Amino acid sequence: MTSHRPLVAVLAIGAAALVLAGCVAKSDVASGDALAVTSTDSTCEVSASTAKSGTLAFDVSNAGQQVSEFYLLAEDGLRIVGEVENIAPGASRTLTVVAQPGEYFTLCKPGMVGDGVGKSGFTVGGDRVVATGDDAAQNKQAVDLYAAFVKDQVEQLLPAVKTFAASYKAGDDAAAKAAFPTVRAYYERIEPVADKLSDLDPRIDYREVDAVAEGLDWTGFHRIEKDLWVPAKEALNADGAPAWRDWAPSTSAQRVSHGDQLISDVQELYDYVHSADFQTTLEDQGIAGISNGAVGLLDEVATGKITGEEDWWSGTDLSDFAANVEGSKMAFSLVRDFAVSRGAAGKALAARIDAGYADLEAALATHGSLTHGFVGDRELTDADKRELVDLINALAEPLSQLTATVLG
Repeated sequence: MTSHRPLVAVLAIGAAALVLAGCVAKSDVASGDALAVTSTDSTCEVSASTAKSGTLAFDVSNAGQQVSEFYLLAEDGLRIVGEVENIAPGASRTLTVVAQPGEYFTLCKPGMVGDGVGKSGFTVGGDRVVATGDDAAQNKQAVDLYAAFVKDQVEQLLPAVKTFAASYKAGDDAAAKAAFPTVRAYYERIEPVADKLSDLDPRIDYREVDAVAEGLDWTGFHRIEKDLWVPAKEALNADGAPAWRDWAPSTSAQRVSHGDQLISDVQELYDYVHSADFQTTLEDQGIAGISNGAVGLLDEVATGKITGEEDWWSGTDLSDFAANVEGSKMAFSLVRDFAVSRGAAGKALAARIDAGYADLEAALATHGSLTHGFVGDRELTDADKRELVDLINALAEPLSQLTATVLG
């Protein structure tokens, strides 16, 4: 199972953020100013672990046998500050960023899938760099970074799903159960992307009641979930009907079919987010699309996770809940500076949203974490659920104003 990158706290852009990121021709950066990076199939060596704030150039050489990527990650290990991809074996590319003081990580990803290799701490010292540039340049920056975040999540999702599906198909239910919440977290952080692709999200993530209501074949995570957590005879579906009505555990052949279908559907998602169409769609939507994504992910929490209706059989809804919140906060962090730049009202709105995320994360932390697991949904008391609902509502109200604010 692919390991989860721990999230300590997604930092706001203003705290330890990127001002500008992009790939430039090697000739545009003086060789004496560049940090040398050597990527192999198992290592990621950077010539220094510290630098002064301002423009940084990472001259990345691929000495491995696979196409590789290089990342500069924020302190949380989740947000991508800058990345350069598609570095062919024997080739070199340069990543140039303007980095603020703070703690970061460097990472290479041979094969462009999985968690990557050689993750190491990187410290930027000195004074904060004052941001420059108009909204157009900052808009492109936000779009590029969100695209990089989505691709990174799907690049981790695909191999994790393959491992999960292999356990399920082989009848190793204990391994598949253990993997289920962690694998889903990669998907839940970026679910609105798949949701916009025709029937891809229904194939991957529909609940039984939704598939039946729309006359669809029920496939994906939740079809597998019901096999792994076999319902008791007296159990009810999410729609209140007897759980065993017109249902029986999958045969070995059916398990192979369900597992292979999930892999195929996630591969389709992978192909899409690495396509020009995806980049064009994000560019067309701009910061409004990113802002709306932050709102949409919080809506996902409110409409399914808090009620326990999402992971009806496993009771792992809080893992989905936490991943939705992480993805929402990530999207917000990329447009936060736009809100702040709109004056006193924008600054006040950003502060309210910051506080809302902090309060919600603190409440979630009392029930567990994505790294170590959460309590089951059925272990939550009514008071626990009321607290979470109140905190979601408290965050949703200012967040609903975000898109209009960032558009000025």
